[in-house]
Amino acid sequence: QVQLVESGGGLVQAGGSLRLSCAASRSYFSLYTMAWYRQAPGKQRELVANITVTGNTNYEDSVKGRFTISRDNAKNAVYLQMNSLKPEDTAVYYCRGTIGRNTYWGQGTQVTVSS
Repeated sequence: QVQLVESGGGLVQAGGSLRLSCAASRSYFSLYTMAWYRQAPGKQRELVANITVTGNTNYEDSVKGRFTISRDNAKNAVYLQMNSLKPEDTAVYYCRGTIGRNTYWGQGTQVTVSS
């Protein structure tokens, strides 16, 4: 079992930037498909971006051109660079790792964007 720990959330003004990090507790990280999800109050959890083992990326439409997902397999980490933040980006952001039929979640980190 792998543990995922997110960090980097906080309060930022609209137009600002944040970089989220997710650290994995074990090796073989390079074999995991990694993703960032978010959940705003009263809404369902939604996929923000994912990155495959080969480095292919996919983004939710509203974050395309503003967010960038990346991974550093040597550090067992995945990142989400968030630029041009908007109040509607306010949510708890979760890191998810998937390998085979196993899925693991982090505890989440709060991102609040003030207008």
